[in-house]
Amino acid sequence: MSEDKKAELYTTLAGEGVDEFEERKSLFICHAKHITREDEAMEFVKAKKKEYSDATHNCWAYLLKGGIVARYSDDGEPQGTAGVPMLETIRKSGVCDCVVVVTRYFGGILLGAGGLVRAYAAAAHEADSLIAELGIGKRGESGFLGEDVQ
Repeated sequence: MSEDKKAELYTTLAGEGVDEFEERKSLFICHAKHITREDEAMEFVKAKKKEYSDATHNCWAYLLKGGIVARYSDDGEPQGTAGVPMLETIRKSGVCDCVVVVTRYFGGILLGAGGLVRAYAAAAHEADSLIAELGIGKRGESGFLGEDVQ
């Protein structure tokens, strides 16, 4: 079987991006980055947690290997209100091999469970969308085979 037949095309982020928005006085800062390994995702998460160590929450989610590897964290938000909506937003976007970190600075107004779910899902969507160009990668048996193309 040829290498081309072994390789699978998929959509991923072309680079790294950041955006922010405010929801009922809470500031949400969204970061997204293309990754190829779990340790790379966790290094990015640790770096953002360190950069925003004064934030109320640094929630994250990542998706690798066509959805086979998926992890998330609510980082102190009520269970299922941050990491899961972020992960589902990534899945629905069709993007893979990416990590999203959303930093929240609490603004004094409680959003409630529904408000948190909507805010974190919107943040993940914003983080994926803010990178205007999506790349097409090739993944074969040995992992990522090529550079992102436009």
